[in-house]
Amino acid sequence: MPTVILESTLICPACGHAETETMPTDACQYFYDCKGCGAVLKPKEGDCCVFCSYGSVPCPPIQVGADTCC
Repeated sequence: MPTVILESTLICPACGHAETETMPTDACQYFYDCKGCGAVLKPKEGDCCVFCSYGSVPCPPIQVGADTCC
């Protein structure tokens, strides 16, 4: 089994603020409040969570080859 990375840096598309967060391993994260501008990030169409849309590393289930995290 591949090594799973649990930290991902989210980059806000509205203001460019970058914040490193620990990804949940037992649930999808559909929403994220930007700590820079307060925008509420939602997954892009076709992505399962905010980490897959805006993160430097996709969520753990996607890293191990799942089609979706939920």
